[in-house]
Amino acid sequence: MAEAIALIDYGAGNLHSVHNALKAAGAEHVAVTADPNLVLGARRIVLPGVGSFKACADGLRAMPGLVEALEERVLRDGVPFLGICVGMQLLASSSFEHGEHPGLGWIPGEVRLIERTDPGIKVPHMGWNDVSPMAHPNGATLIEPGEAYFLHSYHFRPEDGHDVAAMTDHGGGLVAAVARDNIVGVQFHPEKSQAYGLGLLSRFLEWDL
Repeated sequence: MAEAIALIDYGAGNLHSVHNALKAAGAEHVAVTADPNLVLGARRIVLPGVGSFKACADGLRAMPGLVEALEERVLRDGVPFLGICVGMQLLASSSFEHGEHPGLGWIPGEVRLIERTDPGIKVPHMGWNDVSPMAHPNGATLIEPGEAYFLHSYHFRPEDGHDVAAMTDHGGGLVAAVARDNIVGVQFHPEKSQAYGLGLLSRFLEWDL
């Protein structure tokens, strides 16, 4: 896989683990970068994210020209894009984690606190859980049934159910993955999901739109 992959560094991602996982999945060249020029030349883009939505959104927007470069390369040019955990949630229109904060709006929807409908259900949703793919025309070939590692208290609720690529269950259904055109986001952590996660990353590296 000779093409460059831009792993976006905006101070809010588990970059070392994601970088290693991409390499283990077969990537030959991964550029950990916030340089808009490198993003504009990337053939695939990965946006990780851990921590609060606001901190991630603020960190992303604090990098001069980065959001504009991402929008040009992903939305205009249509290169394959993968958002991980909060990197997936940033695709939403807005988040209600400690106030209302705007997202990228690439996949309309909201990020809301996981509701504890069952006293036995713990929040955050942490640990291994099933990933159940949905019938989906875009990106669903990347998501296979299996178990992945989750760690989150807030979840993405897309406006359009057709954008849901996979579900999981934690006291009720939670969106495990979203997809639209060349954009895929996963709530779980592929870099912590052992063989299942490496399989997903490998398919992303081979994803031919």
